[in-house]
Amino acid sequence: MLAPSPVDSVDLTAALADAQRGDQWAMALLFRAFQPPLLRYLRHHAPDTAEDLAAECWLAASKVLATFEGDAEDLRAWLFGVARNQVADHHRTRQRRLRLARAGEPVGPAIPLDPAEAVVETLSATEAVELLVRSLPRDQSEVVLLRVVAGLSVEQVATILGKSPGSIRVVQHRALRRLAKTWQQEAVTR
Repeated sequence: MLAPSPVDSVDLTAALADAQRGDQWAMALLFRAFQPPLLRYLRHHAPDTAEDLAAECWLAASKVLATFEGDAEDLRAWLFGVARNQVADHHRTRQRRLRLARAGEPVGPAIPLDPAEAVVETLSATEAVELLVRSLPRDQSEVVLLRVVAGLSVEQVATILGKSPGSIRVVQHRALRRLAKTWQQEAVTR
């Protein structure tokens, strides 16, 4: 799993407590730690409005921060839960507008013709993961993104998705097995 941030969780938990008391520097530290993976997650699901959705997530966080109970990892999980809800709302609204306008614009993000070439040439490791998960079914993609990009634990992902930790492990295992199979087949055909 990729490291969630350059700041360790002890510093983030202390920063959370300070931010709850109104310390702007502590809030900035939380933002610097959580914003990059949050944006990567949102860019996967809604590339055209990721920054706006992230801003909405932080606005929601600012409203509950003073009464939030838990440590920094709980805040990370809560923030990604809000992000997931923001993405769902965004897509519902977009679908409604598309139906009303009867536009032919594609809803999902475009997938490059040769993902392997794009990965090798231009993408970071996290971006490569995001590109790879586009080939997975939606449930598997979501689990891999939350585990790898967001850096959440199995239990946190289970809570966000409303499933048991065991089912998250199974979905993650199937996703990784499917990705391995895909890459083995591509290696054989080249």
